[in-house]
Amino acid sequence: MTEMFDAALAALRQIMTPPFRAVLVKSLGMTFLMLALAWAGLDRLALSFVMVDHPWLRTALAYATGAGLFFLMAFLIAPVSVLVSGLFLDDLADHVEADLYPEGQRGRAIPATQAIFMALRFAVVSAIVNFFALLLLFVPGINAAAFLLANAYLFGREYFLFAATRFRSLQESEELRRRHAFRLFIAGLLIAVFVATPGLNVLTPLFAVAFMTRIHRMLSPKLRSQEAQSDELRRPYR
Repeated sequence: MTEMFDAALAALRQIMTPPFRAVLVKSLGMTFLMLALAWAGLDRLALSFVMVDHPWLRTALAYATGAGLFFLMAFLIAPVSVLVSGLFLDDLADHVEADLYPEGQRGRAIPATQAIFMALRFAVVSAIVNFFALLLLFVPGINAAAFLLANAYLFGREYFLFAATRFRSLQESEELRRRHAFRLFIAGLLIAVFVATPGLNVLTPLFAVAFMTRIHRMLSPKLRSQEAQSDELRRPYR
């Protein structure tokens, strides 16, 4: 558990570095642009169905539509940001692995088609999980817990699979995830607390990649054994 918290602190420090800040600016810009375009289109579409001649009533309906769209956009920001940031995750993981692994032992970029599939799956699953978590917000006593537990499973699963798939096949990554399901749930819980913190939630993809890359290294004895062998080979003879 101590090693996991150390990994989280190291990830927090790394997301403040220039490569991560550059990705943050690009992903946030693309996310808000997509949401703004969606807002404009949905607002125009909704008002086109309003057949009211009274100006005051039309204005009231326009405000109600705007309020509804605001909550819709607030709900969509998580899956959309996940989808957009998926375009840059390989670059971020490469920066993290450069600090963790010896030269020549870092992971490989995920093929474009597989990366797109994983990002789309993650975005869809994120939308579904958060939709049900949103419904449970109206149930006293379990609302916050439902949000945290649902996102702990989601983030622990998907970000670990991304980190692991850079080193092994998707099937092998799934087997490793199942073998360490509880530890990954705890790691996902840390990410869920991160995403539930206002102001920090926009940094979630950056933190999750830096964190889960370290968690994957922690749960991969073979990789750590290879690192030790590389260190031994690089050590000067006495």
